[in-house]
Amino acid sequence: MCAAVWWRHRRRLNQAAAACAALLPAADAGPPVLVLHASQTGQAEEIAWQTAKVLHLAGMPVRVAALGEIGRDELLAARHALFIASTHGEGDAPDSAAPFARDLMAAADAPDLSALEVGVMALGDATYSHFCGFGRALDAWLHERGAQPLFDRIDVDRADPQSLAQWRQRLSHLAGTADLAEWDAPVFTPWRLTARRHLNPGSQGGPVFHLELTPADGTPLPAWEAGDLVQIRIALDSAGDDARRPREYTIASLPSDGRVALMVRRTAREDGTPGLASGLLTEQLPLDGTVALRLRPHASFRIGANSDRRLILIGNGTGLAGLRAHLKARAASASRLASSPSVAPAWLLFGERQSAHDAHCRDEIEGWQRDGLIAHADWAFSRDQSERLHVQHLLARHAQRLREWIQHGAALYVCGSLQGMAGAVDAVLRETLGEASVDALIQHGRYRRDVY
Repeated sequence: MCAAVWWRHRRRLNQAAAACAALLPAADAGPPVLVLHASQTGQAEEIAWQTAKVLHLAGMPVRVAALGEIGRDELLAARHALFIASTHGEGDAPDSAAPFARDLMAAADAPDLSALEVGVMALGDATYSHFCGFGRALDAWLHERGAQPLFDRIDVDRADPQSLAQWRQRLSHLAGTADLAEWDAPVFTPWRLTARRHLNPGSQGGPVFHLELTPADGTPLPAWEAGDLVQIRIALDSAGDDARRPREYTIASLPSDGRVALMVRRTAREDGTPGLASGLLTEQLPLDGTVALRLRPHASFRIGANSDRRLILIGNGTGLAGLRAHLKARAASASRLASSPSVAPAWLLFGERQSAHDAHCRDEIEGWQRDGLIAHADWAFSRDQSERLHVQHLLARHAQRLREWIQHGAALYVCGSLQGMAGAVDAVLRETLGEASVDALIQHGRYRRDVY
């Protein structure tokens, strides 16, 4: 059985490698079309690979890369470039695009791009005041530098299918053919809800539930890594487009657990009714009921090259899900290396409302502390004292430890609320470590965020 699992895993890796290699340009094909993604959760990267695939099958040489990996010389050597750019927070560049925004867009001697033809897709959420902010800023900068538009910028509100179809139509004009290969639609399959547990009865905050799901048809679990996401699609024929938009949740478990585990907080809409997805998952869907689900890689929150580093894990609320997955992966590594030197330790900083009700996974975390996996676990319970205490306050309180851990090569992972927590943590990091140091951590993949 182990050999069969290993063989399937190797086959998937080989297929992925072959697909990537197929997108390399032929030696005599001229400069490739650059397909550049600025992605925070992986959506822009996924669209970039879909874009590259259809152009490649139409006979065009293509190169796919994160925007932050592209420098001045590569832009100047290109003739065509397609930019798929998401927005982080209120108009900011995603972390993966920060080096490009800093070193090129903000440079006093920005390059002349008059020989470059460009197309821009801006991804965003219209509920934010700076809708598609970074994509629009990137588009404006390209125009200022003289780049020639292949077509008008396409703004996409939460993966709107009509806007994505418009992008694909523009690609057919670029390729010079109306007969582009079909765009691979995301494949959702039925998963069965096998367990649901209320984690915080009595809390002042919204109810949080631990959920477990397995494939409904009994097929083996697909592979995923700590940091990856699931998308849940709601089957409501009478609902509007917003209902049909998949909801994303960070996975709190590993394939070795035999199930996908999620931490979901039940939200409420303006009229007081539960949110469509969170209400379905935490209340309306019966045990053994099924929901349409697919797994999605989240490369920017995976462990990557940080597997041997110390980890500083910072989060709040249901953001503990992503941090728990990384801790479980680190614990699995320690178990495999029982006869070898122990794995690098972790430092966990987690915030919620009340210690009596919201200390999610406390027993598990304390067990990891006893085993030496977690060197420090600092809890911030904002409602347990008159003065509000949050994780950013704990981080500032332990500034010296933060500097020492970073000097010893630690990597930072932040998971949870974009509003409030993530920005405040980033401000403490920059005040404690310096702007240049934080930017370098981002550039080298040692500062990763999964915030929403």
